[in-house]
Amino acid sequence: MRTDEPFLVRHADLIFALKTFFASMLALVIALAMDLPRPYWAMATVYITSQPLAGATSSKAFFRVIGTLVGATVTVALVPNLINAPELLCLAIALWVGLCLYVSLLDGTPRSYVFMLAGYTVALIGFPSVSEPGNIFDIAVARVEEISLGIICASLVSTIVFPRSVAPAVANRVRSWLSDARRLSQIALLREGTNETRRARRLKLATDIVEIDTLSAHLAYDRLTDSNAVRGLAEIRLRMLMLLPVIASLEDRLAALGEDALQRQPELARLLEDLAQWIVSDGSQRQPAERIRATIAERQADLDDSASWERVITTSLLLRLRELVDLSRDCRALGAAIAENRGISTVDLAFHSEAGAAAVRHRDRGLALWSAAGATTAILICCAFWIGTGWPDGASAPMMAAVACSFFAAQDEPARFIRSFGLWSLVAIVVVAIYLFALVPAISHIEVLILGLAPTFLLYGLLIARPATTGTGMALAANTATLLALQSTYSADFASYANSAVAFFVGVIIAELVIRIARGVGAEWVANRLVLSSWKTLAVAAERRGKHDRAEFAGLMLHRLGLLVQRIALLSEADRRDVDSLVQLRIGLNIIDLRRARYGLAISTVHVIDDMLDQLAVACRRYAGGGMPSGLLTHIDLALAEVVKDPNDNAREDALIGLVGIRRGLYPDAPAYRSRSGESVAA
Repeated sequence: MRTDEPFLVRHADLIFALKTFFASMLALVIALAMDLPRPYWAMATVYITSQPLAGATSSKAFFRVIGTLVGATVTVALVPNLINAPELLCLAIALWVGLCLYVSLLDGTPRSYVFMLAGYTVALIGFPSVSEPGNIFDIAVARVEEISLGIICASLVSTIVFPRSVAPAVANRVRSWLSDARRLSQIALLREGTNETRRARRLKLATDIVEIDTLSAHLAYDRLTDSNAVRGLAEIRLRMLMLLPVIASLEDRLAALGEDALQRQPELARLLEDLAQWIVSDGSQRQPAERIRATIAERQADLDDSASWERVITTSLLLRLRELVDLSRDCRALGAAIAENRGISTVDLAFHSEAGAAAVRHRDRGLALWSAAGATTAILICCAFWIGTGWPDGASAPMMAAVACSFFAAQDEPARFIRSFGLWSLVAIVVVAIYLFALVPAISHIEVLILGLAPTFLLYGLLIARPATTGTGMALAANTATLLALQSTYSADFASYANSAVAFFVGVIIAELVIRIARGVGAEWVANRLVLSSWKTLAVAAERRGKHDRAEFAGLMLHRLGLLVQRIALLSEADRRDVDSLVQLRIGLNIIDLRRARYGLAISTVHVIDDMLDQLAVACRRYAGGGMPSGLLTHIDLALAEVVKDPNDNAREDALIGLVGIRRGLYPDAPAYRSRSGESVAA
């Protein structure tokens, strides 16, 4: 821990624990004063909602209110109408939970909390209310009131008492990312470091983009964040998406040229050194960027059908260098505007997306369907056990099955997390038993009760504040608050508590067993599925005609790449090599460059390119590892031969970038391209 950091930063975990405990006690006291039937729901909601950053708390609170309202409404509609057919009621609730979980997994953003909560709220309210369906409306209203009270207390304390804004955390991560990206750019341009070093840096940057994206999703709900900063960070994010594949492409082009070619082109070597120095310098003026752009333009030469492979690669390299300059200059200008709180509209940007930087995410519909089916099955098994045995307290089993299956469905191995949740829930059951039957009976004042709860719940708050133990702290806090069931009068009965606790644990066990069967594929299967999804995405990109936003495609592929990096050790050697060098991402962006160029090329050139793209789409759809068919390389070289002699300069540049990138990405070890005149330079 750094001693020069502010006190609030050094002790942020403790402050969060104190704030959360204060908010939970405030919610409990108010709920008791209002004589709400289940005040402990308000207390538990504070711990479920609270996050160390104020914006994250506000967004989660907002989504939780909406999800609870939807869930309560569905419960009121289902229970009274199906109470005379308990089997049908159980089926309806199980299907609803499964449907909401499916939609939640497909969404994948903080908004997904709405759908997940709307699903298991029906289970939380509906199953315990089966014995008294006439009061379902009052119970649903009470649930909404108590959860809203907990959310209000959590949000007020988070934003008023030593608030921690999301924006500085995002801005710090962005600054660190851009600093790392500049250093990687310098290393790539100067050909420094080992392949392993550059690989580690690339993968770290890819992972950081996903983490920054997750944090940025809360910015809109952070009242402490200026709107200029929100828009500025969105613009920087767009350029971050494009910067990483551009750097990877530069590394590839320089590797293709080799040191011998750079010795034959001393002006190009000096350009690379100047650009490397400019990239890491602190200056943000426009003039140096314009000077480097002018130098790049001077080095570019016209191409024809006799152009050598070295000349083609050099031209492609120069075009990527120009993109690197534009992206780097924009990032600097945007960073300066955010620091000075200037409007983003005043910034002169060089790079523009075709259709905006939509935050596109990877969605695995098959995996989401299996997870939803597993949750539905687990709930139905618990319901069958409950109804078949006539267990009075058995409602807790399907209720907890719904919660456990929903909470951990997004994990690679949800059964393992459900087991951990069950074990910590067992700890909470023991802690609650000590409170209910040893400590609480001797307490007659609310002040003494708060003091008695403080050590336990402050510890839970500390666990939640630390990323490595957030899940443990959340399970302990939510389950302890719920099972403690604090009310205005003490009415604990050991037999009733033991029955509920057993049913609670049975639900978790059944959920684990069912999910272990439904989702027993593991992280390796998920990783391979991600790789195949990327090849199918490339096939779709090749099959379409017309424009397509490169930033949108980069967003999807980088999100998928971030998911892959976490599982890279589970991939085959060939797939790991592709992930390391961002091959699929680079090929996809090059396909988009090529498709965009079609509009300005001659008809004969377009026909050859379209034929190559069709062959590429077929190869990507059939990809099963082991490389691409050799026939595709012939089609790429035929397209190159047509493009280099096309009369339209601008379209020829885009097409050249695309074809060279596709050839280098799919066939990095292939012999150099030979022009029709037979010239070739070994690369």
